[in-house]
Order: sequence, then structure tokens, then C-alpha cells
Amino acid sequence: MRSRGRAGSDAGAGSDAGARLRAEGLDAGSWSNGPGDRYPPHEHAYDKVLVCERGSIRFGLPDRGELVDLAEGDRLDLPAGTRHDAVVGPGGVTCLEAHVPAGTLGAVSTRPAGSW
Repeated sequence: MRSRGRAGSDAGAGSDAGARLRAEGLDAGSWSNGPGDRYPPHEHAYDKVLVCERGSIRFGLPDRGELVDLAEGDRLDLPAGTRHDAVVGPGGVTCLEAHVPAGTLGAVSTRPAGSW
């Protein structure tokens, strides 16, 4: 089951990732899923910044033929219109997610923990 809450400026309180996103001017909410939960391919009309706060998740980028694995602290930037799907790892996942206007992010980008 998916749980999602908009945490506003408290997103990621006590978390390095949340503080780093806020320092970039991003207002991230938090969501969680249980082990093995899946999202079918979909896209959004806004750019999205995702950071894995706990657990793990695999994102598929079917139009690019790529898989992106996120673990704690890893970040994925998805421009608007990027089709993606996801499968939650065996320990579940909690992610921070911020939406920004379409065109803000130049390209799909993955950044490992500690590099951003």
C-alpha cells in the first residue's frame, strides 16, 4: 500500500537529503511503499526530483531502455514527459519528491548519495 503525505517545509526533517533539497529551494513531500509494490509506465506534465530516503526502488525508463536503481541518498531528476515505471525493493521505500515547472530540468539525471 502506498502512503503519501505533503510535508511542506518539514519534508525530510532530520534528514540530510531533505535539508539539501530545501537548500536548493525545493519543497519536497514524502511517500512510502511496501516491498514489491509497482507503478506502471506513466509520465507527468511537471519536472520531478526524487530522492530515496530509506530502502530501495528501481525505476524503468522504457523509452530509453534503462533501469535506475535508487538506494538511500540517491537522486533521480526526471524532466516532464519522461515515461517511467517503478518496482519497490525488498525492504520497502520512502522517497522525497519535489515538483518543479516543466523545462526546469534539462535531462534525466541520476546522482549517487553524497555526490549532490
